Amino acid sequence: MRVLYHTWFCPFSRKIRVALLEKGLDYEMRVEKTWERRTEFLLMNPAGTLPVLLEEDGTIIADSYPIGEYLEEVYPDNPLFGLAPVDKAEVRRLLHWFDVKFNQEVTQYLVSEKVMKRFLGMGQPDSNAIRCAAHNIRTHLDYIGHLADRREWLAGRNFSMADIAAAAHISVADYLGSVPWEANETARNWYMRIKSRPSVQPLLKDFIAGLRPPDHYAKLDF
Repeated sequence: MRVLYHTWFCPFSRKIRVALLEKGLDYEMRVEKTWERRTEFLLMNPAGTLPVLLEEDGTIIADSYPIGEYLEEVYPDNPLFGLAPVDKAEVRRLLHWFDVKFNQEVTQYLVSEKVMKRFLGMGQPDSNAIRCAAHNIRTHLDYIGHLADRREWLAGRNFSMADIAAAAHISVADYLGSVPWEANETARNWYMRIKSRPSVQPLLKDFIAGLRPPDHYAKLDF
């Protein structure tokens, strides 16, 4: 069986978990503690980053963007990057928005301060960083609401990797109790639709010992 190397709070790994299920592909998950710099893992991906996909034939694909493109080309059923060139361009634009901009302005702050410092014994969270994430996420929720108010899905008429990337980052922030859902009802309704998809529901079953999500995290109607 193919193997996906991941960590629980890696939004890029979560994105590929959802994409694999949308494509109807079975896989096994293996947690990789990248900070340990394991030799066998570095031989697969010298960058030492996640996710990494190991196919049954030994093919190794590293990084969520190449993995997503690989899955789209090798398993073309149920396309996730759009059909028309303009749709594909918009999906890729939003992938960059969430995987770069959202990640830098929200996800990295939350994971670094609320997760990594706690589990690696790196001291107390930086309250300024957490406040920055709290401020930034409201802007991103407004943008999600703006898009969802004008489109059936974020990149247009069809569910795509744009929705998956957005949901992956949002799900990490939501697990950490850092999404002010009351700030934008349209964004909240979009996420409720996302949570109802069978490919997304395994994310809602994630549970990390010592760090419980809020009660609404796994609820489809919240």
